Amino acid sequence: MLISMENAAAVASILSQYRASLAMLRSAIELCPEDLWQTTRFRNRSWHIAYHTLFYAHLYVNESEADFRPWHKHRTVCRLLGKSPEELATVEPYSKADLLEYHTLCRAEIDDKVPRLPLEGASGFNWLPFNRGELHFYNIRHIQHHTGQLAERLRTVSGIGVPWVGQG
Repeated sequence: MLISMENAAAVASILSQYRASLAMLRSAIELCPEDLWQTTRFRNRSWHIAYHTLFYAHLYVNESEADFRPWHKHRTVCRLLGKSPEELATVEPYSKADLLEYHTLCRAEIDDKVPRLPLEGASGFNWLPFNRGELHFYNIRHIQHHTGQLAERLRTVSGIGVPWVGQG
């Protein structure tokens, strides 16, 4: 596909912001103490927030849900947040190493797929009624929303700050 200079610049900016948001998420995962990673003190555990964030980052860079191939360690019950403690009681938490592995996969998928699909095209997801360009902003905002949750938890509970990354 031939892309215009304007679209090439837009894609480069979108990729930069994906990389920045993913770098901050990676820091939040790496910096999280093990007790905070596993704690049941919060309805959404830190590992669960990180997995949910990566799952949707990965999903939404695909052309559609039909084209999506989940990560080989995907557990359907972990896709959505807000599960009751009983629903997650038998689920083995993802380790930080697991989610750093998934993070690497997501970063590679984003780098590969973002430039391939036209920004003007449909999002590819019937529940997201906007074009692919807006889908990227939506996806980046989602990554930052949950990274912010993890960063605030780290700061409040452990006194650890997640460094700001302006561009990737």
